Amino acid sequence: MKLSILIVDDEATARRRLKRLLMATPQVEIVAECATGAAAVATLRERAVDVVFLDVRMPEMDGFGVLRALSPDRMPLVVFVTAFDEFAMQAFEAHAIDYLLKPFGEERVRQAIERVRTFVAGMGDRQAHQERMRQLLQSNAAPAAASCLFIKRDDRVVVLTPGEIDWIEALGDYMKVHVGTETHLTRATLGEMQQRLATSGFVRVHRSRLVNLARVREFRSSVRGESTVVLKSGTKLKASHALLKAMQQQSEMGR
Repeated sequence: MKLSILIVDDEATARRRLKRLLMATPQVEIVAECATGAAAVATLRERAVDVVFLDVRMPEMDGFGVLRALSPDRMPLVVFVTAFDEFAMQAFEAHAIDYLLKPFGEERVRQAIERVRTFVAGMGDRQAHQERMRQLLQSNAAPAAASCLFIKRDDRVVVLTPGEIDWIEALGDYMKVHVGTETHLTRATLGEMQQRLATSGFVRVHRSRLVNLARVREFRSSVRGESTVVLKSGTKLKASHALLKAMQQQSEMGR
């Protein structure tokens, strides 16, 4: 049974990696790839596919927005793909086909494909699945406030609340999350992290760093225009003078 698949992710590297993992699975056909939610909607309205591997967080139109824009008869089977785990519980409660948390490997993708095959072969209730998907979309109609970060570490998942995080730095395609003397890696962009944690007091002080205002002891500026953020732990971080000024203004507004 050959499955037709649409890949939707705003990151080109993520699309390439997922395509490679899917092509290692027998009897699959990648019919299209989309970098935006709008392009995904247009593609799904034009042609039917068995399953869409859909990134949850994308600019302008996220994964849930894509599905809300589709009529029930155009609703494909969906495997959510994301670096963040905030919608995982709702997705599984709604009996979504699967939910892949980045980074994942070939075996995890194979498991997702097998679940899809069960439904396509008629062993699952397609109509019931579509109804559960509608319930899931309704429950996430409004953006959720920042919640815990779920960071995969080998055979376990570390749960971090925004309040216990000191600062975050960008390392290529990953974010390095600093919690006291511990560090954790998670796949995401700095922009995504900034948007997610803005309501929890995190601000950007450098092109590659976010800090938790509650962990800041003081700001320092030098005559050369270089700035430094000093955390309560004693950690010193280089900062952009312009971003530091904005950070100070935000701190004053919050008093």
